[in-house]
Amino acid sequence: MIVTMPNTTTAAISHEIDELHVERGEAALGRVLTLIISTREADLETALATVNAASREHPCRVIAIVTDTQTLSEQSTVNSDPDCYKLIQPDKQGSGTLDAQIRFGADAGAGEIIVLAPVNKLLDHLDALVIPLLVPDAPVVTWWPSEAPADPSNTPLGEKSTSRITDAQKSANPADTVAELRQHIQPADVDLSWTRITVWRAMLASILDQPPHLPVQSVRVCGQSNYLPLELLASWLALKLQVPVTVERTPDAQAITGVYFTREDGELGMDRLESDHAVIHQPNQVDQTVSLPLRSDSDCLNEELGRLDPDELYAEVISQGWDLVSHN
Repeated sequence: MIVTMPNTTTAAISHEIDELHVERGEAALGRVLTLIISTREADLETALATVNAASREHPCRVIAIVTDTQTLSEQSTVNSDPDCYKLIQPDKQGSGTLDAQIRFGADAGAGEIIVLAPVNKLLDHLDALVIPLLVPDAPVVTWWPSEAPADPSNTPLGEKSTSRITDAQKSANPADTVAELRQHIQPADVDLSWTRITVWRAMLASILDQPPHLPVQSVRVCGQSNYLPLELLASWLALKLQVPVTVERTPDAQAITGVYFTREDGELGMDRLESDHAVIHQPNQVDQTVSLPLRSDSDCLNEELGRLDPDELYAEVISQGWDLVSHN
């Protein structure tokens, strides 16, 4: 179900949500957090599809704020037609300052979704706009699924957030975005490029935990060019092992393709295959094949929504480990 509310107010939206909860015999008390999404119109539906999948494990109220359009398309009061997802073009602007959609049921995962399209001065006061819609006494998470602010903690939405999630890899210029994020890193900040290498970090730590426990002399990391998870993995290894780490980048590679450790007994490491599996090589041992699929955006967001505590390791890697590797 999708309820469209053109030229409305947050008080009217809150009242409508309460009415819908009563009609459906539900309560917002089951929501474990409020997830605020700050996004462009072009990225809205992709972001909401990601949230819908993640919310199955973390029922939440989602407030999606579209920051680059004027008003939601004029539809009937209750409409389940996919066309009602579209936002009207500037030449069809209404006279209101806030249009909204409320999505329930199959259109909203395990919670409800509120899509806001503010205009004019409301864009300068997004924190005041969302306060009446927050789930009481629940953590607030803000996610920028594409273009992230240079200093997430110093934005109206970021200041009120328990956790701030960016995705520098999805920005127009990932290198510039991560450079800005590094300058303003705060404990509650995390980037999904880091979350995409969680499984890699666990597998590599497991490999090095196997005897013989010989010192690592150097590390070689291979993968896709202009891929931030590759750069973060190399930075993590350099920080933790305190050995030289080289990065081999291939334009036509898919994500991270391999990591190799040099020790006095030879080379051990892991190759990722195109079949979503990886092969672990260890000196004087039979190769092992393990499952290693690419992580989806919903997998990564699901992990971050389940944590919420500051990721101190990410802060160390992005602020200290990054300078230990050449990222040219």
